[in-house]
Amino acid sequence: MRLTHLTKKGAVKMVNVGFKKPTRRRAVVKGRVLMKPTTLRAITSDRIKKGNVLETAKIAGIMAAKETYKLIPLCHPLNVTNVKVVFKTVQPKTIKTLKSLPSAEIQIATTVEAIDRTGVEMEALVGTTIAALTIYDMCKAIDRGMVISDIKLMEKSGGRSGHYKRK
Repeated sequence: MRLTHLTKKGAVKMVNVGFKKPTRRRAVVKGRVLMKPTTLRAITSDRIKKGNVLETAKIAGIMAAKETYKLIPLCHPLNVTNVKVVFKTVQPKTIKTLKSLPSAEIQIATTVEAIDRTGVEMEALVGTTIAALTIYDMCKAIDRGMVISDIKLMEKSGGRSGHYKRK
């Protein structure tokens, strides 16, 4: 297997995509932030002192996806045409949950689309990660035990490698 970001001598290089035709690209990434049920209730009832957590995290995720090339070495600046960050809140099923355990969660799904010469997987990964970090930052005063987990590519389409969908 040939690594595209290394020269034959092992030096790092940016891949030249200038010869490729722009095509429609799309990637979906999901992740989770686990927290105490009381933290999730504070978020959903807008009782976090720093402001509206989910709207702030959505903006942060969108901004981060668009700026990925500034954060990840060797990523190309892309013509991003759409970024969508969606949250789903999940309260624990049982009332007997210990308050000290992170048993509630916010699920994050970030979709990035572009018409460009290279994929948008990194943009979707960064968008989900920054949205999760924003949730943590805004709620850490009441719950330092939150856990950011399961950030993973769910689906990608476009480009030479074709379609991928996680099973």
